[in-house]
Amino acid sequence: MKLKLTTIGNSAGVIFPKELLARLRLQKGDELYVIETADGIRLSPYDPQLAAQMQVAERVMRRRKTLLHKLAQ
Repeated sequence: MKLKLTTIGNSAGVIFPKELLARLRLQKGDELYVIETADGIRLSPYDPQLAAQMQVAERVMRRRKTLLHKLAQ
C-alpha cells in the first residue's frame, strides 16, 4: 500500500485509510511504536511493556557496546 506524506500544521504526517485502521484495530489517538529494521521501519501498536523492554535493551547495548561488538565477530 502506498501512502503519501502530507502537511499537518508545521509538521508532516501520514493519513491511514479507514480500511487499514480497521484491519490494524487502530483508532484516532492511538499511539504507534516505530522500530527501525534492516529493511526500513516497522510500525506496531504502542505497547508500554515492549517500550520498557526496549529501553532496557538499548541501555545494555550502550553500556556493553565493546563486548557486543567482540561477540558479533
